[in-house]
Amino acid sequence: MGFIEGFNNILWGYLLVFLLLGVGIYLTYILRGLQFKQLGPALYLALIKRKEETQEGDISHFQALMTALAATVGTGNIVGVATAIAAGGPGALFWMWITALFGMATKYSEALLGVKYRHVDAAGERSGGPAFYLTNGIGGPLGRVLGLLFALFAAIAAFGIGNMVQSNAAATQINNIVPAIPKWTIGVVLMVLAGAVILGGIKSIGRFTGFFVPFMAVFYMLAATVVLIVNIDRVPAAIGLVISDAFTGTAATGGFLGAGVAAAIRFGIARGLFSNESGLGTGGIAAAAAQTTAPTRQALVSMTQTFIDTIVICSFTGLAIISTGVWTQSDDPGELTQLAFGASIGAIGPVLVAVGLVFFAFSTLLGWAYYGERNLEYLFGRVAVVPYRLLFIVAILIGTVRELEGLFLISDLMNGMMALPNLIGLLLLSGVVLRETRAYFNGQDTSEPRVR
Repeated sequence: MGFIEGFNNILWGYLLVFLLLGVGIYLTYILRGLQFKQLGPALYLALIKRKEETQEGDISHFQALMTALAATVGTGNIVGVATAIAAGGPGALFWMWITALFGMATKYSEALLGVKYRHVDAAGERSGGPAFYLTNGIGGPLGRVLGLLFALFAAIAAFGIGNMVQSNAAATQINNIVPAIPKWTIGVVLMVLAGAVILGGIKSIGRFTGFFVPFMAVFYMLAATVVLIVNIDRVPAAIGLVISDAFTGTAATGGFLGAGVAAAIRFGIARGLFSNESGLGTGGIAAAAAQTTAPTRQALVSMTQTFIDTIVICSFTGLAIISTGVWTQSDDPGELTQLAFGASIGAIGPVLVAVGLVFFAFSTLLGWAYYGERNLEYLFGRVAVVPYRLLFIVAILIGTVRELEGLFLISDLMNGMMALPNLIGLLLLSGVVLRETRAYFNGQDTSEPRVR
């Protein structure tokens, strides 16, 4: 594992972190800041209109967005934010925001390409995402190699960060609350519940996440809102600290050892990208299933996922930690969110965080089940889908009862290796993204009145 850890340190050090951010900045530039100009209309399409009157797809705009959110709103929104602040200081939250703002352009591009290059498989379902737009968009040997590599890394990652890591986190949290319940029992329950959704395919996943994801997000944000209201007099100072420390670094105080500007930037960007997955390519997989006649429309919807995940949900976590002052108690970053909730609303606080973690972990299982399935189908055809679903469901139980220290390292490695071919593809296909976007807003797509 020493080699993998060393390679991860290089991959997720400054190399991949700034490559991901750099692609986001480049796409923002060529799209002329589209994510800022079109955020309002995009939120209208995603949350109010929710669907198009068309059969060209498997699930609605809204369900595709919720499937993507199911996969990304996970432990990173609670533990990942705390880890960033513990390592980089309050300023890390500012750089998470910056990453999300540029990452919206990346997510937009991934979703646009995912819909444009999707295809209908033998079962009549839409398949898309980086494996398909790398192969069919770039074409030739380079496109095929990049598509193959992405599909391979994504299929492996689905069992790590998308499955056993999540089921292990959920089982640990439940076991901490009710020690009398053994982890294997929790694993069986998770396996049955997840299996009931996963075996039905994307339509079943879309219907469930369309209900469950808004519920779990609102549940967590309401609990965090109570924390912020209790500490409302400290919130303005907390926001000021986030902004000032992003450019000056954070002095040592309490149990916090101090962090420079470089640490704030590094950990803020890394945790932000880990949370919203902009650049990993996963958003394009969910978008490809959407019922839409215009790639640009679904791309607008999909980019709101990064906004909701990081600008909204992660901010609740970060400001709760900073405003309560527990961020200086950095001995165990994983417990900072629970400390913040406990200090504000008593013994029920850590329980609410634990319940939120279980909800987030469970939703991630569903989203990544679909991501892995689409990439395994790319590699081996439709015949692999049912065996994959069954194996994925069994892996949920395995994750709850096994120690996963090495799996965390492999998961980080697979995520990083997914990003590399996808980022190359986004740069090579950026001209396609620009042409599609211009055509849509110039009125050349007349399938439906455009939302501006």
